[in-house]
Amino acid sequence: MSLSYEASGVRYDKLDSFKRACQRAAHSTSDLLAGHGYHEPATIRGESAYLIEADDHFLAHVEEGLGTKSLVADAVQSQTGRCHYRAIGIDTVATIVNDLVTCGALPISVAMHAAVGDADWFSDETRAADLISGFAAGCRLAGAAWGGGETPALRGIVEPGAIALAGSAVGRIDPKDLRITGAVSEGDAIIFLASSGVQTNGLTLCRKLAERLPNGYQTRLADGTTYGEALLAPSAIYVSFVRECQIRGIRLNYTAHVTGHGWRKLMRLDDPFVYEITEVRPPPALFRFLVEAGPIAEREAYATFNMGIGFAAYVPPAQAAAALAAARSAGHDAWIAGSLRREGGRKAVVIRPLGLAFEADTLQVR
Repeated sequence: MSLSYEASGVRYDKLDSFKRACQRAAHSTSDLLAGHGYHEPATIRGESAYLIEADDHFLAHVEEGLGTKSLVADAVQSQTGRCHYRAIGIDTVATIVNDLVTCGALPISVAMHAAVGDADWFSDETRAADLISGFAAGCRLAGAAWGGGETPALRGIVEPGAIALAGSAVGRIDPKDLRITGAVSEGDAIIFLASSGVQTNGLTLCRKLAERLPNGYQTRLADGTTYGEALLAPSAIYVSFVRECQIRGIRLNYTAHVTGHGWRKLMRLDDPFVYEITEVRPPPALFRFLVEAGPIAEREAYATFNMGIGFAAYVPPAQAAAALAAARSAGHDAWIAGSLRREGGRKAVVIRPLGLAFEADTLQVR
């Protein structure tokens, strides 16, 4: 039987319905910004980062969580004795700041939220030190200060021996014309920036697969790494790409952090465009293994995982080469993957070489 994200316990229809209800209630409070000299820009609800606007700058705020990747680290450590919590710390920062930069804001400070089932979690000094080291390293990669955090012990909510990691970040856009607004046009090029692996999404499904494998996380992939090691590769941080584009004066019409919902996230904008992907690279070894060993249907894989793509940018065709150069200068593998086109009022992601299409109703985050 094929595996699916929904069958593993993650129901996006329920999660997204709650998110949309929150957006409506949250928007009703936006009038309170006026007392602080700010206001809420139009159409910002449902984007990856929340913006507030002043006369001469924007502030951006993001709250994000790691998900269940720490459980993979725990399982691998119990089997091998090797601690991967430095990577987990980087992952936690990455999932936060990669959302923040989608609006053009560069992160100023990041906070950690580390909830445990029992305070004894911190008694493993090596694990705790590695988490601290990784979080600090992630902040440095993002160019942001680690501003603080919270470490509650939530017995009865968090499982004993487990940690739930999350955090928030504040950023600034100054001058205001550096904001990434979503003003895309037909013909814009879609640039893909490679991921480092599964990063921080789809781990519940990955853990489900591990339960089915005779050797679990110690199963060897085609490239020689173990399944557990491959899952625990630290996430790429894409702040450097956005910063480099700003330095070089390259206009990013829109960017998308390819996380939950997989490649469906490419159509996060409200506007009805077809996001046509014409250049698809073979998925890295980890994703090929997931599809074959699950088995996981190809459509399910692209709807759940990043499949080797961590970040996407939509740029005017005349600036595509410059954006690629900026990405590579910032240390990212990048390529032109497709373009935007109009097709009546259709909104969809079309992956032409694979014969896959995700229509607008498959992504309901607004």
